[in-house]
Amino acid sequence: MISVIILGAGNVATHLFKAFQKTELISVKQWYNRHLNLISPYKNDVDIIDDLSQLKEADVYILAVSDDAIKELSSKLPFENRLVVHTSGSVSLYDIDKKHRRGVFYPLQTFSKNAYMDFENVPICIEAIKSADYHLLKSMAISLGSSTKRVNSDQRRVLHLAAVFVNNFTNQLYRVAHEITESEGADFDILKPLILETANKVQEFSPYMAQTGPAKRNDKKTIRKHLKILNNNPHHKAIYELLTESIQKTHGRKKL
Repeated sequence: MISVIILGAGNVATHLFKAFQKTELISVKQWYNRHLNLISPYKNDVDIIDDLSQLKEADVYILAVSDDAIKELSSKLPFENRLVVHTSGSVSLYDIDKKHRRGVFYPLQTFSKNAYMDFENVPICIEAIKSADYHLLKSMAISLGSSTKRVNSDQRRVLHLAAVFVNNFTNQLYRVAHEITESEGADFDILKPLILETANKVQEFSPYMAQTGPAKRNDKKTIRKHLKILNNNPHHKAIYELLTESIQKTHGRKKL
C-alpha cells in the first residue's frame, strides 16, 4: 500500500482524492489545506488538517496547489528527504525545495470540480530524479488506470502550452461560436456532432491532414461573406482573420 498526503483543495486535488479512494494500492492518509472549510465535506473520509506541523509520515506528498504556491509550500514542509511532487504542467521539478526528494505527477487533462473524471482518459506525465521514485509514481498512475509518460521539465512545459491551445483556446472558440449563433437565434447544439467528429478525426489523422474549410481551399468568396457577417463584432472578426491567415500559411494558400 502506497500512503499519500494531498496538499491543496482545487480541482486536481479533489479529483485525485476521489480517484485514489477507489484504488486498492493507494491510501490517502491526510488532506491538507490552509482553509479547512474547503475540504470539510470529506472529513468523514480522510483526516483533514490546516496545520503543516500536523503532517504525518507518508510515501508521497502531492502538492496540488497553484503554480505560484509550489515553491513556498515545499519550503515550509516540516521534514526533509521525503518524496514531494507537484501536479503542474509548467513549473520546474526544481522549484520544489531541494531538501526533499523531488518529482512531478502531472495529469494532462482538463478538470472541473463537479464533473466526473475517468482516469483511464487521463495520461499522467511523470518526472523524478531518483529511479525508485519514478517507479513509485508510475505504480500510482497505473493503479488509477492511467497511461504514463516519462518526460523532462522542458517536454512538460511544451505539452502544457500545447494543451492550452487544444483545450483552453478551443473552448474559447466554442464560446465565440455560441455568441455567433445566438446573434441570430440559431441553435448552438446543432454544432455538437461536428465538434465530436473534429475531435475524433485527429485520433486517426494528423491535424494537418484533417484540416478542411474555406481557408484551406482558399475559398475567397466564402471568406468575404463570413467577414461581412462579423463586421459588427471586431473582436470575432480579428479572431477569424488571424486563424484564416494561419491556416493559409500552413497549407500554402495565398492570403485574401
